[in-house]
Amino acid sequence: MEVLLASPRGFCAGVERAIEIVERALALCGRPIYVRHEIVHNRTVVERLRAQGAVFVEELDEVPPGATVVFSAHGVSKAVRAEAERRGLRVFDATCPLVTKVHVEVAKMLAAGYEVVMIGHRGHPEAEGTVGQADAGITLIETAEEVERLRPRDPARLAYVTQTTLSVDDAARIVAALKARFPDIRGPKRDDICYATQNRQDAVKTMAPRCDVVIVVGSPNSSNSNRLREVAEQAGARAYLVESAADLRPEWLAGARCVGVTAGASAPEVLVEALLGRLKALGASEVRTLPGVVERVVFTLPRELAASPARESA
Repeated sequence: MEVLLASPRGFCAGVERAIEIVERALALCGRPIYVRHEIVHNRTVVERLRAQGAVFVEELDEVPPGATVVFSAHGVSKAVRAEAERRGLRVFDATCPLVTKVHVEVAKMLAAGYEVVMIGHRGHPEAEGTVGQADAGITLIETAEEVERLRPRDPARLAYVTQTTLSVDDAARIVAALKARFPDIRGPKRDDICYATQNRQDAVKTMAPRCDVVIVVGSPNSSNSNRLREVAEQAGARAYLVESAADLRPEWLAGARCVGVTAGASAPEVLVEALLGRLKALGASEVRTLPGVVERVVFTLPRELAASPARESA
């Protein structure tokens, strides 16, 4: 059994920045600091930061007045920012800059008098944060079928944005449906789906047709990890999502001559290495890394944290 390892895979620049913001905030402010929602969607990362002193909460009313809070990489609504200010919280914003770019696009579109269609997943914190950039004027849709139910005030003044972690192909189908029904619809100047999502999906599209099985390392609530599994299935492979090597079931590999491995943008490489060890124990004879795009994107830290040392990783 041969194992093909997708490249690129795992952490993106936005995830690395978000984790470093929590670590530097702990070093600067001491424990505890509070993090609204999981900083990124990965249990291993969250547990490691929790051991260092981060306290993860769902809402700001769980944070004591005057405490330090970090907003997750997924972004927050304007209402959450206003509440943090009202309660005197010290805020470090770990929103991915590519999500912030979408928020800025929404603000410009609304200011120009456009209604906005947000293509995303209901209940996902990134979609909620983007829709929450205004009290009205933004409609969230998940599928091309929902396009038919849209009733804008003025079809000539309609615009769209997308969640950054969508399936590239699924988003393209929805955008095509929007353009077919609303020919004058305005889109972002550059695609909203982030470079890391695009690169990881492209890598799986290259790898999956050569594999009997594809294993994606990522958490069940990670949008981009779920999309990688779907892309692999669409390419003809049996595909499974695992949080860790312990989740791998030997029967998935029955009859497989080639197994592909990749990881979502919030999954650390240590989890991939553990999975490869398990695959070798189950009979993998060779692991081969496929060539792929080399990512050199780096996002700057908030100014107050840039000069602060990163906390020693647990």
